[in-house]
Amino acid sequence: MNIVLIGYRGTGKSVVGRLLAARLGRALVSTDAEIVKRAHRSIPEIVAQEGWEYFRDLESDICRELAGHDHLVIDTGGGAILRAQNVEALKKNGILIWLEASVGTITKRIGRDNQRPSLTGTKSFVDEIQDVLRERTPKYQAAADHVVTTDNQSVNQVVDTVFTLV
Repeated sequence: MNIVLIGYRGTGKSVVGRLLAARLGRALVSTDAEIVKRAHRSIPEIVAQEGWEYFRDLESDICRELAGHDHLVIDTGGGAILRAQNVEALKKNGILIWLEASVGTITKRIGRDNQRPSLTGTKSFVDEIQDVLRERTPKYQAAADHVVTTDNQSVNQVVDTVFTLV
């Protein structure tokens, strides 16, 4: 059984995934890192050159492949839940844990991360986070087996909480 971390960027998936994988003696796989490795380009380059649909196609391929493995901790990109086939694939052999945080917490954590292209293109940073969360929250809720709020929690506290769920 895999442990799959879902949630918006800045909710702690990468750092929690690293510590959880180390604690459990499992490999950590980041879907975004796998996309970058496969495409030989950064995410902003992929999106600028090929578009979001191409990026999402790569993401779907990787989700399907990872679902065929066992005993992984998988750190998904924030939009992996946008396609039902990704959720279905990851749930076949995984428990999905939604790491959530408030807009304020996310804003503080990710600042002006230039490794992620804008999802809306025209909105302010905070407006984009609010709008994307408004769209994605029902999808995160539907996909999640468990929800862990990361606001005002240390990374170790979040890892401890996730550990008790798996």
